[in-house]
Amino acid sequence: MKKFKILVINPGSTSTKVAIFCDETCEFKKTIEHSVEELSQFNRVIEQYEMRKKAIMDSINEAGYKIEEFDAIAARGGILEPVESGTYLIDENVANYLKYESKVDHASNLAPVIAFEISKEYNIPAFLTDPVSVDEFSELARFSGIKELQRKSLSHALNMKTVGRKVAKELGKKYEECNFVIAHLGGGISVSAHEKGKMIDVNNANDEGPFSAERTGELPVGDVVKLAFSGKYTKSELKKRYTKQGGLVAYLGTNNLREILEKAKTDPKVELVLKAMVLQIAKEIGGMCTVLKGQVDAIILTGGMTKNPEFVEMIKEYISKFALVMVVPGENEMEGLAFGALKALKGEIRPKIYSEKVKTWAK
Repeated sequence: MKKFKILVINPGSTSTKVAIFCDETCEFKKTIEHSVEELSQFNRVIEQYEMRKKAIMDSINEAGYKIEEFDAIAARGGILEPVESGTYLIDENVANYLKYESKVDHASNLAPVIAFEISKEYNIPAFLTDPVSVDEFSELARFSGIKELQRKSLSHALNMKTVGRKVAKELGKKYEECNFVIAHLGGGISVSAHEKGKMIDVNNANDEGPFSAERTGELPVGDVVKLAFSGKYTKSELKKRYTKQGGLVAYLGTNNLREILEKAKTDPKVELVLKAMVLQIAKEIGGMCTVLKGQVDAIILTGGMTKNPEFVEMIKEYISKFALVMVVPGENEMEGLAFGALKALKGEIRPKIYSEKVKTWAK
């Protein structure tokens, strides 16, 4: 039986992850680091795609692989218009939208653009699975409190969907049969309610929810308005403050959780900030349990922060009575991407076409 070889690419803000899967087995994995000097020559993140593409191709060649031997490319999905969960063919519509029209200039937008360029050049199909803009909100979840503004579903959907399927299998069930609260705890934090295979609610990791390593999460809106009109900051400076210089960085000057956990043992100020973040995470998890009316098969903790058992235990102290708590440490995005492409190659699923599945943002 033929085994499929899949190239997986996942760009982050300062690095690009590359992996090679043979069916479900990862044969090669590398994180390509990009220096500040290398990135500073670009005004927008999307302009980095040629530089990142070259770095990916070089790493493949250095590892002894040839691009012609791959059966597919699996790329992290960027910030497209809202779409349903699933695996999509990366076509010209996807690439052009992310290159020229996406509302957010985000590192995840690079992957499909790079994959499409390689796909065209070598005639290899390219796929994305569960992009950042997966939208399965219940109608109730869309209300913000202001008629002109709707809550948007932008989250770490890929990792959360991947671990949801993994835990469901461990429980002897299908993901579509389970109710989960899944918390992705990393540089950004997404806490989501999954009802029978649908992510019906999630905090927008840039605008809502707990503060994280670098992001402020939800803020007192009145004070934000005052700051915005104070004349002290430009729009871009304020946005950077809330999404890259907030959270642990704002309070403690570092996003290194391991370092913070160690300092918290002797420094009451550090301990207080750490406990405040844990409390906010636990409150968000509790809120999502409410969304599911308390019918929760498991609470799943995942993301980079969950590699720290001490941190996980601090959260469990608040939430362990709500439901079974399961931990899937780290990020499972590479395997989620590979498995989506593999199912498409094997004919187990029919890849979706982005232009046919897109929804419309509320005006």
